[in-house]
Order: sequence, then C-alpha cells, then structure tokens
Amino acid sequence: MITLYIIIFLCLAFDYINGFHDAANSIATVVSTRVLSPKFAVIWAAFFNFVAFLVFGLHVANTIGKGIVHTDVVDLTVVGSGLVAAIIWNLWTWWRGIPSSSSHTLVGGFVGAAVAKAGFGAIFLPEVLKITAFIFLAPIIGIVVSYTFSIITLHICKHMSPSRVDKNFRKLQLLSSAAYSLGHGSNDAQKMMGIIFVALVAVGAHNPQTGAAYMAKDNIPLWIVLSCHGAIALGTLSGGWRIVKTVGQKITKLRPFEGFSAETAGALTLFGTAIAGIPVSTTHTITGSIIGSGITKRLSAVKWKVTIGLVWAWVLTIPVSAGIAALCYYIVTKLQ
Repeated sequence: MITLYIIIFLCLAFDYINGFHDAANSIATVVSTRVLSPKFAVIWAAFFNFVAFLVFGLHVANTIGKGIVHTDVVDLTVVGSGLVAAIIWNLWTWWRGIPSSSSHTLVGGFVGAAVAKAGFGAIFLPEVLKITAFIFLAPIIGIVVSYTFSIITLHICKHMSPSRVDKNFRKLQLLSSAAYSLGHGSNDAQKMMGIIFVALVAVGAHNPQTGAAYMAKDNIPLWIVLSCHGAIALGTLSGGWRIVKTVGQKITKLRPFEGFSAETAGALTLFGTAIAGIPVSTTHTITGSIIGSGITKRLSAVKWKVTIGLVWAWVLTIPVSAGIAALCYYIVTKLQ
C-alpha cells in the first residue's frame, strides 16, 4: 500500500505542477491586457479551476483511466514510470518557458511505460492516435474559432469609439477568462483522476462503500475528484510566470478585445472536447486562439518564429515522454 500512496502523491504533485505550468493558459491574456493584476488573476483562475467538476462530467477522466491502456496491463510500476516521465518533461519545459502540453506528456508517459512492459498490444491505438491528432487539431480549431469570433465582434463594434470598446471588453474579459479556467479545470484536472483510479484498480483496493475491490467500470470516487481539483487550483495560485510571458507577450501583442476573443474561442473548444471526453491540450488551444485573434490585425502581428518553436516542442512531447517513461520502467524492473 505504501507504493500506492507514493503513486497518489505523484499524481497530486503532477496536478500541482500542471497548475503552475498551465496557469499561463488561464491568465496570460487577462494579465497581458492588464485587466487583472497577476495576483488577482491567479486567484480568479484557481477558483474556476476548482469548481469545474460541478459543471462538467468526468468524461476525460474516464478516457485516461479506461481508454488508453488495457487495465490488465497496468501495475504501479507502469503508472509510476509514466508519472515520473511526465513530471520531468513538465518541469523542464516550465524552466525553459515553453508552453508544452501537460496532457500529452502524461499520455506519452503512460503509453511509453505500458509499451515497455507488454508491447504495442497494451494500448488502445485508435484512442492514442485520436489524442495525437489533436496536437494539431486543437490549435487549428482555436485559430478558426477565434478568428471567426474576432471578425464578428469587430463588425459589431465598428461604430464604437476605441475607448468604449476597450472599457467594455475589459469587463467582458473577466467572463471569458473565467470560462477558459472552467475549461482548463474540466480537462486537465481530470487526467490525474483517471490515473489514480486505474492505480486503485491495479492493486485491488477496496471501495469503502461496497466493500468490494474497485473495478474498471466503477465510478471515480469523490475524494479523487476533490483532491485533483484542489491540487491543480493550488498550483495555479503559485503562478507560472515564465510561461505567462511566452503566451501573453511573445506570440502577439494583445488588447482586451483580442484577449476576450482568444479566451472565448479557447473556452468553447475546451467545453466541446471535455464533453466528448477528448483529453486535448489547453496549451495548444489557447495558443491557437491567440494566433487567430492576432491575425485579424495582420499576419505579421504574429511572431511566427516563436510559434514554430512551440510547435516543435508540442510534436516532441509524446515521443520524448514515452521514451523517458520506458527508460524509467526498465530501470525500476532491473532494480526489483
């Protein structure tokens, strides 16, 4: 049981790291447009990260816990190796100020460890390919939705004075950032719920309500839901200022109007994928949404050199995380 407790600790540590790593996704636009100070922005985002479970179901958690790796292959060594790999990649990209995907590093780590144990037959390949496809689809959807939303909003506001537009969208951006934080919490916090649950199933832990061992078909317990949302909210409160600078300032310069459009487009994308149970990257989504809002001014308003560098990091996330996880699995099994 001690090993299980260590796994649960690592899961909550990952959620905490995810919170400050991906805090930029929730607050970068609202901070860069100076609608909220960094202090109040993280409190605002953390609150809506936490209450997201009251708005959405646990579709993403079920996908991670039951739809990526065959549960009969999973043991604590597989889970632990995947988590260590995900934490290493998350910390390295945070240190470098790279807004990479916590979602995909987790999937990569989980898959890499499972393949190291039992080969490619251990994974649900169609589900993994679908998640991989959203490395590219999520930012594209964000760009299209944000650009369309921006054009419509520009048309509505064309007869307003710049000062009035700025004043109105400063207020509206509070709503859009709250909506995006709900999307962030509904997507990212749920991933660790699935991992903790599959660890309980792997060790045959007993459900205190029924007295029987947890089964893959059971509902995820409330204590897992609350602890994961709490950890990611605490992480968000810690901030992620290195990545805030990259997302909020280095891609394109944002005004409240563009910040509102980007956050709203990102929120709509995350709401749709959360309901569909697709664990997409909030990082990819908000980056695409910021680009879509930025190109309404002109294509050169987007710093494409920075953007291309981010795309390379996104592409490398799953294979690198999988490789680290596989190496961790081999090392641990050799030491046992």
